This record gives sequence, structure tokens and C-alpha cells, in this order.
Amino acid sequence: MILFPAIDLKDGRCVRLQRGLMNTATVFNDDPAAQAKSFADAGFQWLHCVDLNGAFEGRSVNAEAVAAIRSAIDLPIELGGGIRDMKGIAAWLEAGITRVILGTVALTNPALVKEAARAFPGQIVVGADAKGGKIATEGWAETSDLSPVDLGKRFEDAGVAAVLYTDVDRDGLLTGVNVAATAALARSLSIPVIASGGVSAIGDIEDLIAVNEPNIEGVVVGRALYDGRINPAMALKLCESEHNI
Repeated sequence: MILFPAIDLKDGRCVRLQRGLMNTATVFNDDPAAQAKSFADAGFQWLHCVDLNGAFEGRSVNAEAVAAIRSAIDLPIELGGGIRDMKGIAAWLEAGITRVILGTVALTNPALVKEAARAFPGQIVVGADAKGGKIATEGWAETSDLSPVDLGKRFEDAGVAAVLYTDVDRDGLLTGVNVAATAALARSLSIPVIASGGVSAIGDIEDLIAVNEPNIEGVVVGRALYDGRINPAMALKLCESEHNI
């Protein structure tokens, strides 16, 4: 299982939100590049990055911070937030981003996601962000009638790299990852699933591993890393042990 440490960008700084609400932002680092380097130095193999301003405005806003992060580390990076056309997708991939996360357009323009997946095999991730079990878009400000399974099924044969499932109701609250919903989604799709939202302790990672669902590719960890609730070395060792079983 891959651990994805998260850098969420708001106004050029590393923050964590609660339930995706911008007015709940807690700033953890004014230097995103330094934060990214600290994650790389800790031994993480990936970085998860979100342009929060971009998610709300529908365009990339924190490009300068993302570029600084890219320059600071050699790790593969997955990036989401405000990327809603082929030009933006191509630009970020050409700039060295490994995988682009498409959330809002996965609901509003699935043809674009399929086109991108064909053009950039293995580099497109579908963001399935759920509020009350239904897909949320536009920076989680709007909610649809579609479930994460319904959304994932749209792209079953499209060649996307993964589905990033975020339980918005738990995000940033340290209430525990939604293991049951993540496992159910992973079992319903052939596309690998990444869990996100609510991770509070190493026990959440243990619970995801205990499900023994090979289609769960990894888990995004945010606030619990920043406030010291999860020790990176212990968490990485746990995932490495699971891989070697």
C-alpha cells in the first residue's frame, strides 16, 4: 500500500481544511517546497498535492508553489485542483507532474477524462469526492446525485490510473478513514482505488490493510502527519511489511 503525504495549497501555503471548507484552513507551513522535501527525506515514495484555490476557481492558481515543489523533490507527484481542460492537463504533465487528478470534469465532462486517459496512459486519476455518499464537485461546494461507484463505472475501460476516493464528511477531522466505503468501491471496480479523508492514526492504515483488498492502491495522509499523530517511519514500515507478506 502506497502512503501519499498530502500538501494542500491555499494562497501559496500548506494548509489543512475541515470538510473542504476554505474558512477552516489551518496553515502548517509557509514553504510548500520545504514541506515536500521533508516528506521526501522521511522516505515517502509519492506526493499528493491539491491546489485548493484552483478547485474553487476552476483554474490553476498555485502554479508557482507547485513548480517550486516539483523542483525541490524527485518523487512522483499527483496533482489536482482546477485542472479542467486538455491544455491544462498537458501543461502539468509536461511540467513534470506524474499524474493529474480530474474531479469536477469527471462528472461534468467524462468525455474529456476519457480523451485524456487515451492521450496520457496511466497518468490520469479520477477524483471521486463524496458528501453523504454522493459525488461533490466545484471544490466540494456542489453535490450531485451520483455515487462513487456510479462515477467509477463510467471510466472502467477508459485506462485511468486510479480512482481517488475522498470522504469529504471526514476530511481534515481526524475521525478515521472510511474503510468500509473504500473497500466496497475497490471491490466494485477494476480500477485501483486510493483512500482519502479522515486518517487519524496508524490504526487507520492497519484497518485498510486488514481488509485485504488488493485493489486498494494506497491512502492519502494529511493532518495526522502534520500534527504528529502518525510517525512516518512507523507507517512506512507497516506498508512495507504488508507488501512483503
